[in-house]
Amino acid sequence: MANSCFHSSIEGAQHGAKSLAQFLDYAKKSGASGAQPSNYMLQSGDGFKSAQEIRDTFEKAGMSLDGVSGHCPIWVQTTAWTGSPTIRPFIPESVAKKSPAEIEAWAENYVLHLLDLLSELNLKIFPMFWGVAFGWELATGYPWGFWAGPGYDLIAEGKERFVTKTQKIRDHARKLGIKLCHEIHPGTAAATADEFNMLVDICDGDETLAVNADPSHCWDGESWETRFEKVGSRIYAAHVKNFVIRPGFPLRTMQPDWTKRAMQFTDLPSGDLNLNRYVELLLSVGYPTRYCQVQGTATAPLVVEAESAHRDLDTTSANGILYVRDNLLIAPAAGSFEAGMGA
Repeated sequence: MANSCFHSSIEGAQHGAKSLAQFLDYAKKSGASGAQPSNYMLQSGDGFKSAQEIRDTFEKAGMSLDGVSGHCPIWVQTTAWTGSPTIRPFIPESVAKKSPAEIEAWAENYVLHLLDLLSELNLKIFPMFWGVAFGWELATGYPWGFWAGPGYDLIAEGKERFVTKTQKIRDHARKLGIKLCHEIHPGTAAATADEFNMLVDICDGDETLAVNADPSHCWDGESWETRFEKVGSRIYAAHVKNFVIRPGFPLRTMQPDWTKRAMQFTDLPSGDLNLNRYVELLLSVGYPTRYCQVQGTATAPLVVEAESAHRDLDTTSANGILYVRDNLLIAPAAGSFEAGMGA
């Protein structure tokens, strides 16, 4: 769309069955201008593809490289200490057999090398989310007491744990000028805006701590507008995703079948969110200006992460790309609409 400060892009994590070239071919044919591949799409053997190979693949596809999605390895790095088996899908089988401390060290080393690759690619935007640094008790968010008692304080311990366990990654990212864009999300180190701002505070205002906005995770009381106004100055990445809440069904339940859950991700046009208002908020808090200044681009990506409890993934994402392209690539107002009155 002419004069828009945005362009249509797509998240690669859900499309991990495709190679990088296959993913970009699919994204291009679906109407995207750019893409945000997952870290797994960049792997080769025991390491990563070269920066030149990745650049060549994007150039051949005629797509912009809008960042690299690294949610899984960083979540593993800050969750391994809990001993949870839920980290296993995201690490090699040989690594999964190691102790929690060894897994954490492996994940930290993996992330540091990934940051080096991003730097070679001149990427400053790293969408991700921190793991369960405060423990599963606090990650539930349930208003149950006993978070502090004789000889323990889970919040104080969690603060110290987060600062310590993320230090090397934050230091390296800061040295490279990379923004670690946390997706405020249930089951992570910060599930609310206030919790994210607390992470910033305990890390002495660390400039590398940033936000990947995603309104589809604001379904448990905090509105997306409240959340992203509070952290607006640190938004450097943005997902576009939608959801519905089914009335009368419990939000917290041990139900693994997404088709039966109360909160369900949907195609972009039919969910509960007004995505036009969401994009206007991104504009209002300065996301596109901030992204373009850091990356040296003319436009900022609106990254489609369309998921559905019922619909085929590829068609849902393709529909999302077109929806963003045709409805959300707004052109910023040049001034107040009142300026021309009475002229």
